[in-house]
Amino acid sequence: MGWRSRTLSLDEAESAASAEFGKLDTDHDGTLDEKELGGRLSHSEFQSADPDRDGTLSKDEYLAVVAQRFRAADPDKDGTLDAKELDSKVGPSRLLE
Repeated sequence: MGWRSRTLSLDEAESAASAEFGKLDTDHDGTLDEKELGGRLSHSEFQSADPDRDGTLSKDEYLAVVAQRFRAADPDKDGTLDAKELDSKVGPSRLLE
């Protein structure tokens, strides 16, 4: 994606994640199950992201994971991620592709 050559704000990350959510929701029910996520979250990460324990993630739950990962990957707390921060182990990159 083009944003990899510059910094990414939380708003931009959430916008990209929202678009990705729409692509991943193959049954168009407004939620994502583990199969639709295709390994973007481990089973334990999925369970942590599913506070109502209904076996799916709503768009709000999915975006909450992205925001959590964004903040974890922003050690300098400047509100942006460069490519290195985005692709870090705790970064949200695999949720945005």
